[in-house]
Amino acid sequence: MGIPAFYRWLCNTFPDAVVDVTEDPPIFINGVKVPVDTTRPNPNGMEFDNLYLDMNNIIHPCFHPENLASPESYDQVFKSVFKYVDRIFSLIRPRKLLYMAIDGVAPRAKMNQQRARRFRTAKDAADEASITDKLRGSCTKEGTAWGIEGLDSNVITPGTEFMELLSSALRYYINLRMNHDPGWQGIKVILSDASVPGEGEHKIMSYIRLQRNIPGFDPNTRHCLYGLDADLIMLGLAAHEVHFSILREVSRKHKGPKRKNKAEVHNLKQRAGPYRQLESHLAGQKFQFFNLWILREGLAEHLKIPNPRVKVDTERLVDDFVLMCVFVGNDFIPHVPSLDISEGAISLLMRVYRKEFIRMGGYLTDSFEVNLERLEHFLQVISSREVSTLGCGGRSKEHQKWAMGLDPSLITEKESVISSNHVASEARILDKVKLGDVGWKERYYDEKFEVQTAEDRESLTKHAVLKYVEGICWVMHYYYEGVCSWQCLGQLKIHFSLGKPFKPFSQLMGVLPAASGQALPLFYRKLMIDPSSPILDFYPTDFELELNVGKPAWQAICKLPFIDECRLLNEISKVQHTLTDEEKWRNTLGLDRLFVHESHPLAAKISAFSERNKNNPKLNKVKVKRKINPKSSSGMNGYIYLSNKPICPADISSPFCDMEMIMKNRVISVFYKFPTFHPHISRLPKGVAMPEMSISRHELLLPSFIRRKRKAIDHRRFARRPSIPPPPLGGRSTVAISAQPLDAESALASSHPFVAGSSPSDVLSRPLPPTPLRSRVRPMMAISYQYLVAESASASSQTSVAVSSPADTHSFVAGSSSASTHGDRRIPKRSRSQKRRDQRKRRKLHATATQQIICPV
Repeated sequence: MGIPAFYRWLCNTFPDAVVDVTEDPPIFINGVKVPVDTTRPNPNGMEFDNLYLDMNNIIHPCFHPENLASPESYDQVFKSVFKYVDRIFSLIRPRKLLYMAIDGVAPRAKMNQQRARRFRTAKDAADEASITDKLRGSCTKEGTAWGIEGLDSNVITPGTEFMELLSSALRYYINLRMNHDPGWQGIKVILSDASVPGEGEHKIMSYIRLQRNIPGFDPNTRHCLYGLDADLIMLGLAAHEVHFSILREVSRKHKGPKRKNKAEVHNLKQRAGPYRQLESHLAGQKFQFFNLWILREGLAEHLKIPNPRVKVDTERLVDDFVLMCVFVGNDFIPHVPSLDISEGAISLLMRVYRKEFIRMGGYLTDSFEVNLERLEHFLQVISSREVSTLGCGGRSKEHQKWAMGLDPSLITEKESVISSNHVASEARILDKVKLGDVGWKERYYDEKFEVQTAEDRESLTKHAVLKYVEGICWVMHYYYEGVCSWQCLGQLKIHFSLGKPFKPFSQLMGVLPAASGQALPLFYRKLMIDPSSPILDFYPTDFELELNVGKPAWQAICKLPFIDECRLLNEISKVQHTLTDEEKWRNTLGLDRLFVHESHPLAAKISAFSERNKNNPKLNKVKVKRKINPKSSSGMNGYIYLSNKPICPADISSPFCDMEMIMKNRVISVFYKFPTFHPHISRLPKGVAMPEMSISRHELLLPSFIRRKRKAIDHRRFARRPSIPPPPLGGRSTVAISAQPLDAESALASSHPFVAGSSPSDVLSRPLPPTPLRSRVRPMMAISYQYLVAESASASSQTSVAVSSPADTHSFVAGSSSASTHGDRRIPKRSRSQKRRDQRKRRKLHATATQQIICPV
């Protein structure tokens, strides 16, 4: 799941929550890199108990890596996945559990989005293939050889042969690591492959939720979840676990085109194999933590209710924030057209929430339950600002760009120009809706839904509101307690029937285009392409892409026919008898697998239980189970299930011809199920040790722009030796010079009318007031920021300056560069170009400060 631009907004608003990952320096012996010793303490200063991997965020980069040569076989993909997991494991070094979750069969609500993605992938591949055919002749004449076609990434879907092979490869990999790596032998490993229903991140969150508040649960368990979807942060907040970090790669901004043409990819393959390229890429990749306990601190301040009548509950504020973020989009329901994150939508939602909290009667949610009356009040206030948002939110410039056909996302590399021409031509269609102009709502329904009369428009509006609110309630239930309905969304009672998940082949038929039919059995495939097929209309070879004005081409909506579930399942039932035994196995739903080394305390319990039930007739049906004692499993609850297969085979064959067979295996493997379902408690668990406040309260009230700048300045200034203080500046008695480093807090203190002293030492020695006094000393914040502007503008200056009055601020900024020449004589003079850059930076930062700070809040 994902929310476009959400993570970027979080990083900009709460920069203190982002921390770079520290790694041990690599060690080489005789030119060979030594593997990281994962038994050593974590260099980040804290140990993690559990590491969770959203495996689809690892599989996709290994299957079709960006700006790297694509793999030529499944074996290369699997080995790349092993390397990826090795790297992440070495960073986190979990001490209790590693949970690897692959996307299984998704709820029906998610399948619509999956269907659109896969059809779009097939369409783009077909367009690129047609361009290749046109260019092949000219390239061949020049003597350029073309490599084989890339693998179809649509096979990364439950039920395909690729996913079954991947599961087998990962089982081998886990056994290999647990037999030979000491860092793996003291932990438990759970593999939830594609045969287990549910999205990977939601299987992980279900595990976390169901372990809470039952005997043996450790409330201070430290969780680390790896994944690239920003929605993982929402799930982490909904879990109400304090010690929770999200691990992500640091995004790299590529200056060149994002995709390479065929000739470039072939040259890459000639120079180095895909496996070596990815290994080199991983070695240079940097990672960062996003710490949720700091985000919780920030939200508590940003959502602080003015003059509350009762004590504010931070946990319910967090739940309301999760609900508000539903309106800016997710994989199940689209975002409201007037609420765009890049235009400040989340800040608007939080501002309205604070202002209307008392008038709307309190919190919007109680855990996953939504108070519809309060939500209606909240949305009515938001809707009253809709026209101004659409008209004045900066979209008028986007309208002009799109009307002229100048959207940069449509201008791609040379070989894609032809394929994007049809998209660009659609983008240049006149904007018939004109969002924000008078009558835009009528035009919107006319253009998007083809309704023209007022009666039809009213009927459609009521139906859309009903389904949208129903979708909101479903999403909240999904975030907090898991899937409440595998089928379509029900009636607005709000009551959902659980139902059953699709079988893997049924989901494949629901989400794959005909171009990816090779992933299905023969008779299933014929239903996609046979002209006499009763469901042929579900699989169009071409379809329209609807582009919304101001949005890039990749966000175009695929106008596909909806899948009629009854028709689809009825036709599938007619061909199920044609499946082979291997295909029938792939079409069944499975269980998680639990791996432990024989030295683990849990291994003895499993072995004894298996020995007692070795002749149990229920083994064939995997119905022999036992509840796990959390004392022997490091606090983990749940059930183990035995089958008729040995729990610890002596030898394990390699799925690869060039990898070793595991001899004298010492790893035990059984099936695993979560603890019995119990309602999620949206509170902090009893006994949790709250971390110390990471951010001071007055810092939280400073705009994030200032905090990011301050952090950069402190890093630069304290990394160098302080300079000799300059002589007094003539005629500037209001400027206090100090040789000691002065940070933003000291600058705030020095300009505060209640703490300013008669000398610099007095100023620096006095503490800040207990509260920020935001409304009374707003000019003080502006002065502090002017200090930061001056400090950052003078790259060579080591002088700490406290400005004691607004009147002298501009003279200080103007004279900062000249003052720096009186410092350390070894610092070289700046060039003219550097001075011009500093001047531009000062003007830009000053303008931003005036807009963000000095203007009334």
